Amino acid sequence: MESSRKRKPELDLEEEEEEEEEEGASIPVLAPYSDDDENDNGVAESEEEDVGFQKPAAPRRRQVEVRRDCPYLDTVNRQVLDFDFEKFCSISLSNLNVYACLVCGKYYQGRGLNSHAYTHSLEAGHHVYINLQTEKVYCLPDGYEINDPSLDDIRHVLNPRFSREQVLHLDENRQWSRALDGSNYLPGMVGLNNIKETDFVNVTIQSLMRVTPLRNFFLVPENYQHCKSPLVHRFGELTRKVWHARNFKGQVSPHEFLQAVMKASDKRFQIGVQSDPVEFMSWLLNTLHMNLRHSKKKNKSIIHDCFQGELEVVKESHKKPLIEKKESNEEQNKMVTADDEGTNGVVKETSTVPFLMLGLDLPPPPLFKDAMEKNIIPQVPLFNILKKFDGESVTEVVRPCIARMKYRVTRLPKYLILHMRRFTKNNFFIEKNPTLVNFPVKNLELKDYIPLPPPKENMKMRSKYDLIANIVHDGKPGEGVYRAFVQCKSEELWYEMQDLHVTETLPQMVALSEAYMQIYEQHE
Repeated sequence: MESSRKRKPELDLEEEEEEEEEEGASIPVLAPYSDDDENDNGVAESEEEDVGFQKPAAPRRRQVEVRRDCPYLDTVNRQVLDFDFEKFCSISLSNLNVYACLVCGKYYQGRGLNSHAYTHSLEAGHHVYINLQTEKVYCLPDGYEINDPSLDDIRHVLNPRFSREQVLHLDENRQWSRALDGSNYLPGMVGLNNIKETDFVNVTIQSLMRVTPLRNFFLVPENYQHCKSPLVHRFGELTRKVWHARNFKGQVSPHEFLQAVMKASDKRFQIGVQSDPVEFMSWLLNTLHMNLRHSKKKNKSIIHDCFQGELEVVKESHKKPLIEKKESNEEQNKMVTADDEGTNGVVKETSTVPFLMLGLDLPPPPLFKDAMEKNIIPQVPLFNILKKFDGESVTEVVRPCIARMKYRVTRLPKYLILHMRRFTKNNFFIEKNPTLVNFPVKNLELKDYIPLPPPKENMKMRSKYDLIANIVHDGKPGEGVYRAFVQCKSEELWYEMQDLHVTETLPQMVALSEAYMQIYEQHE
């Protein structure tokens, strides 16, 4: 910020006003481009009207001429334009008042005399620049604004827009788009660039893009314009770029989103360090919820509407708890009953706990090898490991104290996230359980395997789910790579996604993989 303030005397007067505006707003609210600030003569008037001689100290603002034609428009090179990276000047590293050169694609600050963009226009002979915030296009060093509809496609790539009508019919689109290099891509099914060991982020994003209400919410920036969190706005921008049908490239780079993640997580998740998609998914959903929740309804947000369910947890422990005052909590109501019949004094504690994902325990793999000296890879049906949540099966836990736990699902979410606990850590190394889980891709009927509460009056029991995303881990524990299988609703096909690689696959192949995390969608 200081570097840009030092530059202020060098910038033009209109630059100063734009800079002040940008300093005041930490998160810009994206607005469509309009020509409302032009008068009848095609000349853009300054945003503050000239007040004549009332303020003799204030210098007179010069008006910016608006032209319909520009002799340099044929120098614009769409092949080099990339708006996926952070909007910083390539020289001053300031994010205030940044322009992109439409000839070479580099970012420069300011357009006044002696500014970086102005100097670049003289040195390189590149004359067409777009302001990355206002989306206005200027010709430098002449200084006039260019108003030509042929530049609208560039504005759409810089800031993709969706009408509410388009959002509603997005899942019906079967039309493929063509990138500038001639390759075809299906909007929503585009690869994500792996910047450096960020495949754990890519598979999480690709999976969440299949959650229709979440996607539709983030495609319309007005839904979260009140939010000041950069993470929310970057996630929204990434969602719009993934689903945009007029991209110049058939892939998207999540660079700006990753920078926001690093800042919001205090570098818990960062570029160049492999992390766990389950941990990342949990952190991302909770952080987005905290930033988006309504001021009136503390625990209402699009995240909880999609993913939140409820569990009844019964905890049996031998240790009598100390009598302590428990603060009343909306989310958790606890009832403690001491069972004094046994000599051990077993204490039962029943609580209702909200959840965003359910963790499933895999049976331990066999220690023996077969005749070919190869490890036998066991298989287990999904229904066997779902019995953990039937309210009868006992799970032994050691932390925070030794206890017997029983779990029962009391409310199912619209989108159910399951994760298989494949990795166990001890003091020496991380171990991976290779057990294959057999699961149905369609029509997972939960009420047949776990008892569910009866539906309310006039309501139908909704316990049938379809798989929409499946995250897989390949390779050794602590290393390896992640890939995702996702369903395309418009074509009812499955695609395998590994960073930039997007290939169509069969539903049978999805079920043969080492599933690590899954998202199921409830039947309407």
